[in-house]
Amino acid sequence: MKKILLIATGGTIASKYTDKGLSPQISAEELLSYVPEAREFCEIDHIQPFNLDSTNVCSRQWTQLAELIEKKYEYYDGFVICHGTDTMAYTAAALSYLIQNNLKPIVVTGAQKPIDLAITDARANLLDSLRFASHPKAHGTNIVFGGSVIAGTRAKKERSKSYNAFSSINYPDIAVIQDRRIIFYIDDKNHITDRIRFYHKLDDRVFLLKLIPGSSGAIIDSLAETTDALIIESFGVGGLPDYGDDEFYQAIRRFVEKGKIVIMATQVTHEGSDMSVYQVGKMIKREFSLLESYDMTLEATVAKTMWALQESIDPDGFREKFYKKINHDIMFSPEQNH
Repeated sequence: MKKILLIATGGTIASKYTDKGLSPQISAEELLSYVPEAREFCEIDHIQPFNLDSTNVCSRQWTQLAELIEKKYEYYDGFVICHGTDTMAYTAAALSYLIQNNLKPIVVTGAQKPIDLAITDARANLLDSLRFASHPKAHGTNIVFGGSVIAGTRAKKERSKSYNAFSSINYPDIAVIQDRRIIFYIDDKNHITDRIRFYHKLDDRVFLLKLIPGSSGAIIDSLAETTDALIIESFGVGGLPDYGDDEFYQAIRRFVEKGKIVIMATQVTHEGSDMSVYQVGKMIKREFSLLESYDMTLEATVAKTMWALQESIDPDGFREKFYKKINHDIMFSPEQNH
């Protein structure tokens, strides 16, 4: 029998109703009491490093989880993290970068309704997660939710209430779980040849700026003192507006001259960016050697930027790390051929 560590961190799955709204109150031990059948296929220990609404989870907790898994790694065959859904995709992406070349499964799961309700998705999600973490083919960081197994760098919460809250963006599901069976679409465990590596720090001086029509480039100047990297969530395949005043161009120039990183992303969920298509993107990318996220999710782009910055503040070193494929996060970019 596989030995699994359940890591409870709060979230809706562990919440109870109060006068002030839902808040995490259910312990790790209580969570397990709702899925007694899991003991039929795995041994389970539990731990609770913190108990938070996932709105309050940030890089501090991501590194805490990675350090906890590193300390417990040799003692368990897999790990299941119960987590709130709102920032779950960020946490799964961050753990993908903090724990690399991992032959053991790290599963992140949660629920849209608390586990103690009569009608809830929590028990199915937790049971599916424990089952997947016990499978010999399972490895790496994935989200298990609503019967889908999604790479930790490809998940996005697309529905705020429905049980099928998460989708895999620009990449197939790793597997599906139906009637206690796990059907793998991607089985690449044997492709991992490097030793596992744990990273211990992230640079959270990263800002994600969403453009709207009429945005002022002056906001970029205001971010320069508190930000090491700026991710610009642009329109369509990517570009910067020019409202006749050259404001964005000059703001980007000043930002880059200070040694800061600029990454262009897109507000469009599917199919990714391609700044080579239009003049509004092609010219400014060529001028300032801007990076772009291509088919990466915004969540993965943010987490990877935090990881790559901590590893290399040098622009060339950052670029190399940013375009390195990790846990299926990017399929193709022209930079990978250079």
